[in-house]
Amino acid sequence: MNDPAQLARDLRHHYLFAALSEGQRARILAHVHIRGFNAAELLFSQGDPAHAFFVLQSGAVKLYRVSADGQEKVMRLIRPGQSFAESVMFMDDPRYPVHCTGIENGALISIECRAFVELLKESFDTSRAVMAKMAQRIQAHWDEIEALTLQNSRYRVVHYLLTLIPEGSRGAITVTLPARKIVIAAQLAVTPETLSRTLRTLSDEELIEVHEDVVRIPDVGRLQKHLH
Repeated sequence: MNDPAQLARDLRHHYLFAALSEGQRARILAHVHIRGFNAAELLFSQGDPAHAFFVLQSGAVKLYRVSADGQEKVMRLIRPGQSFAESVMFMDDPRYPVHCTGIENGALISIECRAFVELLKESFDTSRAVMAKMAQRIQAHWDEIEALTLQNSRYRVVHYLLTLIPEGSRGAITVTLPARKIVIAAQLAVTPETLSRTLRTLSDEELIEVHEDVVRIPDVGRLQKHLH
């Protein structure tokens, strides 16, 4: 069952909702729903009609495509608080561009595309603010693509670890890997062996400390220098 108060708290600081007024957020809640899912559950397939976009409330999911020969390519791993599929609301014929499957049990916040677009139509200032935030995210995705296509495996792993850190973090910080290493390796376009070897090398250099799926970064600034 949806808890309006909890939903309002979960969405208040998300970039798509931060630009909305209190009244607008209250209205959109009528079109927001919670959907639970299990590990390995297919949530939608590439090409399915897209009636909603999502914010991950708990658990983890992967977005991926499957090649003609059946090879799976992980496009993104989604962590709690992150949104996905929001761009579909601006398509003439909204359809999901990827498959989405649960990695571990969790819950999605589902927002009806049509209702959100109608809200944006009412205010140019609100639409502009939302579009500006989306443009920043698109730029971040281009940076990710560059890291995956133009850089070596070490750069990819360091870049990925830094994406797990809250913006503005300094000093020491601990993060939890959002998926099994084999899935992360697939996203980074490296073999699981290369990922494990790179993590060991970074540990030997005292840039990180790895304990199963928990990674401690003693000095964020020092790790960031390895992207330059």
